[in-house]
Amino acid sequence: ASETELISGGSDKQLILWEWNGTGTWNNQLVKSIPLKGHAEAVCAVDAVCQSNEPDLNLLIASAASDSTVRIWSRRGSEAKCIEVLQFGNGFVMDVCLSFLPGSNVPILACGGDDCKISLFIQQNGQFQKTLILPGHEDWIRGIEWAVCGEDLFLASCAQDCLIRIWKVCTKSKQLPETEDDAIRLKENVFTVKDADTTYAVTLESVLAGHENWVYAVHWQPSFSKDGSMQQPMRILSASMDKTVIIWEPDKESGVWLEQASVRVGEVGGNTLGFFDCQFSPDGSMIVAHAFHGALHLWKQATVNKKEWTPEVVISGHFNSVEDVKWDPEGEFIISVGSDQTTRLFAPWKRKQGTEVTWHEIARPQVHGYDMRCLAMIGRFQFVSGADEKVLRVFRAPKNFIENFSNITGIPMKKLCSHQSSDLPEGATVPALGLSNKAVFEGDMAVQPAEDEETFNTISNQYPEIYFQPLILTEPPPEDHLLQNTLWPEIQKLYGHGYEIFCVACNNSNTVIASACKASKKEHAGIILWSTTSWKKLQSLSFHNLTVTQLAFSPNDKFLLAVSRDRNWSLWRKQDSSESGNIY
Repeated sequence: ASETELISGGSDKQLILWEWNGTGTWNNQLVKSIPLKGHAEAVCAVDAVCQSNEPDLNLLIASAASDSTVRIWSRRGSEAKCIEVLQFGNGFVMDVCLSFLPGSNVPILACGGDDCKISLFIQQNGQFQKTLILPGHEDWIRGIEWAVCGEDLFLASCAQDCLIRIWKVCTKSKQLPETEDDAIRLKENVFTVKDADTTYAVTLESVLAGHENWVYAVHWQPSFSKDGSMQQPMRILSASMDKTVIIWEPDKESGVWLEQASVRVGEVGGNTLGFFDCQFSPDGSMIVAHAFHGALHLWKQATVNKKEWTPEVVISGHFNSVEDVKWDPEGEFIISVGSDQTTRLFAPWKRKQGTEVTWHEIARPQVHGYDMRCLAMIGRFQFVSGADEKVLRVFRAPKNFIENFSNITGIPMKKLCSHQSSDLPEGATVPALGLSNKAVFEGDMAVQPAEDEETFNTISNQYPEIYFQPLILTEPPPEDHLLQNTLWPEIQKLYGHGYEIFCVACNNSNTVIASACKASKKEHAGIILWSTTSWKKLQSLSFHNLTVTQLAFSPNDKFLLAVSRDRNWSLWRKQDSSESGNIY
């Protein structure tokens, strides 16, 4: 059937069942939402199954929250209610998944949590009974998912012990007792369902070791309909803190799950924390993953070599509040800063053939250690930014950025490089423990040693000083490239404020910068004017008693307007003759 429903849970302690009808667009009129309230803490996992073939009849929902409970909900028509609460004492359930026992319509619920065991619940007489506990994982279980394959039911689970386990549930025929007692067999966990009077066996199918850090998510490739029946591909996707995503499948000949039969993609370098979740596309030809820093990653399977996956262009943006945004003076790109400690540059991507133009993040000039607050453009390829620190930092675009900006936007280099471009650095890099982007010139780039040369594995070889590698781009770059290779060198620091920088502005002739910082007294609330040629302090404008929150120069640069938390605004006029040395 067409997919028309979605269920979500959030830190607002409730679940929302969304349903859209009509044209399948998310217009306000076409979406119906049913809130499910009951949890006392944030909801961290949710799953649902349809209990009948009628679209509206019955939906069974399971949700886990930080209040140490799993709630079972039932939806009939447009009404949803909680039918059962499963208590987990003072333990937490990290993930839940619902399915049906093989060859029946008896719901089975799997819960994985901080007790390192998987609990299986079977619904009997309308109540979920704890039927079986599957031990094996040695750390918190982070993800579980059922898959129906023919007559069998498979469960994949992943945990912080870096391992993935695959379990198999199948019906046990009432056969004669085994004669060979000394034969080696996998331990079977057996349980009987009273309603159906059937016995089921649960065995451990495989343990997949390949990740080197916590595995946060595991998902089966979605089933698809073929010749009137649903087919479940034997393929698993896992996302881990080791910055990789792995596709696992059993070996064609032996049927054994091997890492050799798998594909590993991910990101290299940078100061990121790895992947949080992943999903297959419905046909399994693409995979999407998202990282801890809110970045999306997309890979597409090559049509010729099925083992080859290539990164694709995705949307990206700040993962915390955007604090300031400025247009390039020519209106061809925008720069924004956010409290996610980054400065990002967005520009239109013009495809070589075709008319479609979309905006993408094409550079991340600054990845900082403090939350960003404000920025101002100083001409086209220079900006000054302020963060929750006392210094202002000035950045200038490197040569590599201007070349790639020209390639992606289709603006010719001649138009961009009117000023001195020969002495521009190639890019920038951040020293291991530093906060400042250092310029990298052509002679500085680390020479990669030849394959046959023996390199001594010293600490300095493992952690190179220069991470920057110049790349020629014709399309928006992926996340790991944005993190390392699109920084702009810092050319100046402006010292003078006593507290965290709050706002900054540049005049229209790009000769003067005005800035202000957080202040609770008059002596700190002064506006400082700086020269953009000598980078020296020109003047301090004292009037306000509390933080100046915004500054703006008039179009002809004759006036400077300031607004402050002291509920005043002030207008400063430029002096025609600067005999006194003061400008405003």
